[in-house]
Amino acid sequence: QVQLVESGGGLVQAGGSLRLSCATSGRTFSTYNIGWVRQAPGKGREFVAGITKTTGATYYATSVKGRFTISRDNTKNTVYLQMNSLKPEDTAVYFCAADETRVPTTQWEYWGQGTQVTVSS
Repeated sequence: QVQLVESGGGLVQAGGSLRLSCATSGRTFSTYNIGWVRQAPGKGREFVAGITKTTGATYYATSVKGRFTISRDNTKNTVYLQMNSLKPEDTAVYFCAADETRVPTTQWEYWGQGTQVTVSS
């Protein structure tokens, strides 16, 4: 089993940037595909980005493509989400998630506790 801890959230003005980190512990980091999922107030969870464990292939939601970048550092057991050109509609709790076999949209095996991102207009 893997444990996931997010950090890096906060308050930022529209147009600004934030970098989220997801530190993992437990089973070998390279065993897992890792993703970011967000949930805005009153809405369901939404896939943001994912990165595979083997080739490092990346996947993005249409709403963030070109603005967000997901990456992983296997030496630090950490995944990052660089978020640029932030918009008020990006405001949400951002969850890090892991899955051994797939890169799902929202049905991940393991979840972190989430970190709040608030973008002011």
